[in-house]
This record gives sequence, structure tokens and C-alpha cells, in this order.
Amino acid sequence: MATKSDFTQDEWSRIVRAPLVAGMAVALADPGTAGETAKETLAALESATNPPSNEDLLNEVAAEVQAMQARNESPLGGYRPTADRGPAAEQVLEELRAACSVVNLKASPEEAAAFGRWLVSAAQAAAEAAKEGGFLGIGGQQVSEREQAMLDRVREVVTG
Repeated sequence: MATKSDFTQDEWSRIVRAPLVAGMAVALADPGTAGETAKETLAALESATNPPSNEDLLNEVAAEVQAMQARNESPLGGYRPTADRGPAAEQVLEELRAACSVVNLKASPEEAAAFGRWLVSAAQAAAEAAKEGGFLGIGGQQVSEREQAMLDRVREVVTG
């Protein structure tokens, strides 16, 4: 079983922010209103504090996110795609790929698979948090085509 002590500080920071980065991927895929983005962010944060399974690594990451929230620190730790490094969506997917790579190297296969499922779950929660399009909540789609395409890409990245 992998724990925080098995990772460098940089690796651990990347792992802790990964569920939020997965939600960010969806938000970048189909930017909506500020309210929609806020709902997507909150859904990803909720997912980051409630892993879908009970592996020690996932619980330790969730506890770290909760502790950071309690200290009013961002679990993203200053991570932000920048225009000088190419398309933001590609940067986010590369960040998820890097986090999964570290977990795949240092955690058990079961933990690594659970971590990947968690990232997909966080992205899915963000995608379902707000309708895209429509007017004043009427009409629109729960998950837009661009969000679904990004969900598929996130799934592909985290499952190798």
C-alpha cells in the first residue's frame, strides 16, 4: 500500500490536485458561465474529498484535500495551465497522465486502478454539475458533447 511517505513532495502535490485537475479538464472543454464553472469546481472538490472506494492512498489524498480546505489553501497549489505552454486542455491531460504515472509506479495495481477511477469520477461529477447551454436553467444539456469528449479523453489518459 502506498502512502504519502512513498512520494516526493512534488509527486504528492500532483496526486493531491489530480481530482481537481480532472474537474478542470471538463470546465476547460466547454467553458460556461461563472455559475456553471463554480458548480463544476464544487463538484470536483466534493469528489476530491469523497473517494469512491476505500483504498488507503485515496483516503489519504482525500484527507489532505480536506485539511487544505480547513486551512483555506487551494489543493491546486498554484497549478494553472498557461498560454505559453500550449492548449490548456492538453496541459491538463498531461498533468493527469503524470499523476497517474507516478501512482502506477509506486502504488499497487489495485490502488492505481482505483486512483484512475476516482479521477474519472471527479471529471464526471464536474460534467454533471451544471447544464450547458439553455437559458435561465431551461433547456441545455446535462453533459455537452465537448464535455463528453473530454470525459472520454480523461478516461483514456487514466487507463493508459
